[in-house]
Amino acid sequence: MSDLDYTGQTRTGRLRSWILSEMLRGAGYTAVVLVAIGLLVGAIRVVAWFLPEDSQNAPPPMPFSQVVEPVDSRLG
Repeated sequence: MSDLDYTGQTRTGRLRSWILSEMLRGAGYTAVVLVAIGLLVGAIRVVAWFLPEDSQNAPPPMPFSQVVEPVDSRLG
C-alpha cells in the first residue's frame, strides 16, 4: 500500500502543511488585532484634532491628578 494519500502528500508533508497553515492563521489574527488597535488610536487622534486648543492645554479637572512640587515645611 502506498504511503501517499489522495492529495499526493506523505504524513510528514501533511503535518508540515497543517503546522504552516496554523502559524499563518495566527499571524493573520495578530495582524487584524494590530490594525484594529492602530485604527482606534488613529480615530482618537483625529477626534483630538477637532478639539479646541484651550481644552488641550487646560489643567486637569482633578486637583490631585497633576504633579506638584512638595512643599518645604520645616518646623522651627
